[in-house]
Formats: sequence, C-alpha cells, structure tokens
Amino acid sequence: MMGIRAWLAPRVAGPARGDVPRVRRACLLAWGAATVLWELASPASAGPLLPRLATCAAFLLLATGAALSIRQGLLGELRRTQEIAGAAQRVLLRPLPPRMDGLALASTQVSASRGASVGGDLYDAVPTAYGVRVVIGDVRGHGLPALGAAAAVLGSFREAAYDEPTLGGVLRRMERALGRHLRDRSRAEHPAACPAEPDAPAAEEFVTVLLLEIDADGCLRALNCGHPWPYRLRGPALDGPGRAEPVTGAETLPPLGVLPLPDRLPPQLRTWLGPGDSLFLHTDGVADARDRDGRYFPLRGALTSAAGTACTPAGLVADVHAALLRHTGGRLADDVALLVVRNDRRLVPVQPNGQAVCRAASPHGT
Repeated sequence: MMGIRAWLAPRVAGPARGDVPRVRRACLLAWGAATVLWELASPASAGPLLPRLATCAAFLLLATGAALSIRQGLLGELRRTQEIAGAAQRVLLRPLPPRMDGLALASTQVSASRGASVGGDLYDAVPTAYGVRVVIGDVRGHGLPALGAAAAVLGSFREAAYDEPTLGGVLRRMERALGRHLRDRSRAEHPAACPAEPDAPAAEEFVTVLLLEIDADGCLRALNCGHPWPYRLRGPALDGPGRAEPVTGAETLPPLGVLPLPDRLPPQLRTWLGPGDSLFLHTDGVADARDRDGRYFPLRGALTSAAGTACTPAGLVADVHAALLRHTGGRLADDVALLVVRNDRRLVPVQPNGQAVCRAASPHGT
C-alpha cells in the first residue's frame, strides 16, 4: 500500500543529489574545450590566431546566453507548476486548523515519490452536530494515479460527515463515491471493455479507511476498513512516564473497493479519549518503513519517547517524523501521513445531574 505528500516540490534524497551538478559542469567544460580545439586546429580555420580566438569566444558567449535563456524559461515553468501543485494540495488536503471544538490537531504528509505532493494518502477532520469526525486513509498505489480516488473519498466524507447521523452512513456514502469513480475511470481508460470487468485496472484499486467520531464527552467511536489502528498517548503529567497503547478491539472490515460493505456493519469500536489524551493516526507507510538492514521502524517506541517530551500535537508529529527519517536515512519506500488529535477539554466534576461531563476549556480557563 503506497500513498503521497509533495507533488512538484523537488525532494531528492541520497548521495546522488550532488552528482548531477558535477556531471553537468564536466559536460559543459568538455564541450567548451572541444569547441576551442576545433576552432584552433581545424584546417578550414587557417589564419591569424587573434581573429580565430575572437570568433571562438563569440561562439561560446552565444551558446552560454542560449543555455541561460533556456534555463530561466524552465525555472519559470517549474515555479508556475509548483504554484498550481500547491493550490491543488490545499484543495485536496486542506490544512487542518490547530483547534477544533476543544481538540488540538496537527498533521503532516511526506511523499516517497520524487516530485510528488498529493495523491493516495488522505485525511481530514470536520466539526459536526454529532461530534468531531475524522478520516484517514490510503489508496493502493502512489503518485498522481491515486489522486482521483483520494479526491472522491475525501469529497464524499466532507459532505456525508455533516448529514449522516451515524458513522456507518458516512462509510456507505464514501463507498458509493469510490465505486462511481472507479467505474468512470474504467470506462475512460477502456471504453470498449465492460465496466464491470473484474480484470480492469480500476477494479484493482482500493482504499483503506479509518473513520472516527469524538463527541463532546470524549467518547470515541471508530469504524475501520483495513487501515492501521491508532495509538492513544498519555503524557508524563497524567500517568507517570509517557505511554503509547494501541487502540484496538473491534472487527476490521476489508478496504473500500475490495468487497461490498455488508448489509449489517459490525459493532463500532467504543473507547474513551480522556482530557489530555492524544490520538496518533498514521498510514501504513510508517509501520512498514525499514532501515538499510531491513529492520522495521519502532513506531511504538518512538511514540512513547515523544509522549514523554513533546508538549503539543505539532511537536509530537515533528518528533515522530524526525525519528522516521533518521531510521530510514531519508529514503521512504511508501508515502506517509501523520495526524494527531489531543483532547484539550477539561473534566467538570460537579453537574446538576450529578454526572461529570467534558467540555472545551475556554482561552481564559473558565
């Protein structure tokens, strides 16, 4: 399973990065030397040395000017393409606000594809009447071919999250949107083939999805379609040393697009995200990342370490991201998306009905 983060922002890793300019310089020097030698040694160029040198210099200046002009044009085109790529990224993966209904949010995405920035990895969070609803997913494949499926699933989530009273209803809307996208793509790529042909390339595309709902009292509900389960983190101020524990316990459905959703969905995961707790969501590019010796990235250990030091969701994301790049030496085999949600609501112990509830803390602590 492979996903995306940077579309046309240049990101080159590895020792070969510095070799390209040296090769270009060597080629230019060799070409210039060959031109000078030809001008000086060619029998057709017999005559005084000074005019021949002047002709050679004029030729080299003309060639250099042409090369610089072409380079400037290419750089301008690259800048315009990067601006378009950035606009597309902000539409598809719009930046999450730092706070949402008493929850603190932070996210990042890193691409394994050179020159790519948006595509298969997807995430979003929206405040609704039913609580804050969060989605994170990963399209099979990576790069621009996965962009359409990610856009279809995210667009459906952003509409259904506000309208559907249950997570199951949101998930079914997302499944229908993905099915329409795959059928349209199959017809466009293979107009002579039957849209329902099981061997069509579009039929092999699927999306893992983790769908969450966090209501006002901190109750966390989840439906999972083949996606890695999140981790719940408790910092040292709450429970001694920092702790990271996987949030599991409910049945996992197949990824969207593999099999139709059953008529009766399995029971949702129900757990508690207490005040100060953080939820760490990720795509499988994190857990599957390996170093040069083939060892997997120790995600739980990195989270435990970060939970003991990072004091904000943004700090937690930055710490795990840095640890991941150190482990892999900056060479990712899969795209990576990280999302942290922290419950900044405080527990109000005394209520008229005798029950404690959670509410968002005001900026002034009242």
